[in-house]
Amino acid sequence: MNKESFEFTIYMIHACANKWNEQPSDVYRKLNESSCIKDLIVPFFDVLHTQSTEYVVNDIETFLKKQGVAI
Repeated sequence: MNKESFEFTIYMIHACANKWNEQPSDVYRKLNESSCIKDLIVPFFDVLHTQSTEYVVNDIETFLKKQGVAI
């Protein structure tokens, strides 16, 4: 993970936390345990960081739902 994808990951953790009214640490745990960071956010950083925050949060929600993670 390079600096830009790391910063983007942190940003998206906070964006999800704000939308879901959860603590960033809880969101991080969900994203990490579901492999969302490893399988979605980091590998597709080049495309995702060009999209709106809302769009990426929706993608994350879709990924989590497919993994059976409650939001």
